[in-house]
Amino acid sequence: MGVRGIAVFALLLLAGCTGGVLDAQGPVGAADRQMMLNALAIMLAIALPTIVLAFVAAWWFRASNPRARRRPHWVYSGRIELVVWSIPLLVILFLAGVIWVGSHRVDPYRPISNAKPLDVQVVSLDWKWLFIYPQEGIATVNELTLPEGVPVHFFLTSASVMNAFFVPQLGSMVATMNGMVTQLYLQADHPGDYYAESTQFSGDGFSGMNFVVHAVPPERFRQWVGSAHASGPALDRTSYEALARESMNVRPFTYRAVEPGLFQAIATQQIAPQAGPRHGRGGVGVNPRGD
Repeated sequence: MGVRGIAVFALLLLAGCTGGVLDAQGPVGAADRQMMLNALAIMLAIALPTIVLAFVAAWWFRASNPRARRRPHWVYSGRIELVVWSIPLLVILFLAGVIWVGSHRVDPYRPISNAKPLDVQVVSLDWKWLFIYPQEGIATVNELTLPEGVPVHFFLTSASVMNAFFVPQLGSMVATMNGMVTQLYLQADHPGDYYAESTQFSGDGFSGMNFVVHAVPPERFRQWVGSAHASGPALDRTSYEALARESMNVRPFTYRAVEPGLFQAIATQQIAPQAGPRHGRGGVGVNPRGD
């Protein structure tokens, strides 16, 4: 197989990588993907020649080759040692440079652009996600709707144990921790439905801690906000305490109104944190709305 054949084979493999980190749909995801591809190219620059040289050495030192010089008592070569150690050191330096520059470019606290972002407050619960839209005065559970082409500024905390918020196609993974707030900027450049999940194991209901991010045109987002205001319960401290109880596989729903300052009360532990997952507890299929 020639170089052209290898390239075609690689493209065919990548063509099936939809819905993951290689199928980036936003500027942060694209930067993450480029950083991974750069690191891969640097590692292949040493791995491929090493593999080729291994076959060349086996072929050259075959028993039927009289020209091969055999030195059974050879022990040390300074020149070989220089090559053996210098090449890995150069690879490590190149990888360190790529990771250093790339990680600063995708700093989760760094705004994507000068455009005004949409604020979304995220609370990881046992075992579900709560999303509060403070500017719109609504909230959702296990479903996130965002306007395409608009930067989104996430503020993330946990009401229980540590979790990790990750939308593979949009970008970086960030931890959610009780008693503190982490931040993340993301943007969806194209409309679509993007799979998201927690990547930090958190007990019995962990497998259900996934949700869908709906990226929609800005006009459709405004329509969705209006419809959310028209139906559903209100989220206050009392309803939040009911939501925070352990429950698995919760169906997505919305809150038409949110008590001001609720996220800050959760993040600063003015509302007592949950005890955390306990084995064998949690209502399977329970909906906190009570229906």
